[in-house]
Amino acid sequence: MSLRLRLEKIWYSGHPLALLLAPLGWLYLLAQACRRFLYARGILPVTRLGVPVIVVGNLTVGGTGKTPLVIWLARRLQARSYRPGIVSRGYGGAASAYASALRVEADSDPALVGDEPVLLAQRTGCPVMVGPKRVHAAQALLRQTDCNIVLCDDGLQHSALARDMEIVVVDGVRRFGNGRCLPAGPLREPRARLNTVDLVVANGRAADGEYLMDYTELPVQSLDGSRSRELGCFRQQRVHAVAALGNPERFFTLLRRNGIDIEAHAFPDHHGFRRAELEFGDGAAILMTEKDAVKCRRLRLDNAWYVPIDATLLLAFEQKFIQLVENINHG
Repeated sequence: MSLRLRLEKIWYSGHPLALLLAPLGWLYLLAQACRRFLYARGILPVTRLGVPVIVVGNLTVGGTGKTPLVIWLARRLQARSYRPGIVSRGYGGAASAYASALRVEADSDPALVGDEPVLLAQRTGCPVMVGPKRVHAAQALLRQTDCNIVLCDDGLQHSALARDMEIVVVDGVRRFGNGRCLPAGPLREPRARLNTVDLVVANGRAADGEYLMDYTELPVQSLDGSRSRELGCFRQQRVHAVAALGNPERFFTLLRRNGIDIEAHAFPDHHGFRRAELEFGDGAAILMTEKDAVKCRRLRLDNAWYVPIDATLLLAFEQKFIQLVENINHG
């Protein structure tokens, strides 16, 4: 079992080892509080851009569904005649090793710029910039494009970039685990941080004061893009389900909910696949996420498919989001 899986077992199962790690969690919490204080007092510099900045982040380690939400937000902004650009750290790629920011295209190498930025470029058509420092990436985005609003994929805890709106995405099923901060629990910041953000979106199940986000499955696509099938075509079949996500069980549950008999293969988030890892030797179809397909197209796998999804949110959320954006522009 990997270190990540061992920690998640501690964080989400009430494991007593969390009590032993609690003092380290308190130290982490203190360090975060000191850091926020230094930024708030201007001791550490905060850069404000000349356009609105919207940060989409989470409080916990691991995936909560930020990328589908960023795609949804970008499309709603485009429908309102805004020109959004997207900034990302480029996790899973080598962009963090470069001193300057890198522009992401729909056909960029995910091993260089990360899987999620390539997916964002493909699904939105927006200019996407990645880099080890979000401030530099955002500045490069404004220099090189005509975008007039910036969406920051992740970065809630990166206070060097001033923001005009904060949206937190919560895993509606796993929530906040044992409620402790790293490494005793999954929290990057205490839950009270939710009281300071503009919008809270819950993936799959919402509590009071949260906006529910669900998914709509689109027709399944072959990796080479030449074929399309309905997801229901895989019912009553034994398939290999592959997911390299922060919470792969969410993808496996989606497939089971559609009546598909799966053999689950979970990999670490942002995993760089090798062909041998996906050669199961039985001829069964392989179903994976669109994020993983970005990395696996080069492997030329036979009978491999990906399941695109679109985030769905209530009209009340869209109205509130647009209202907040317009308030920023008018104030």
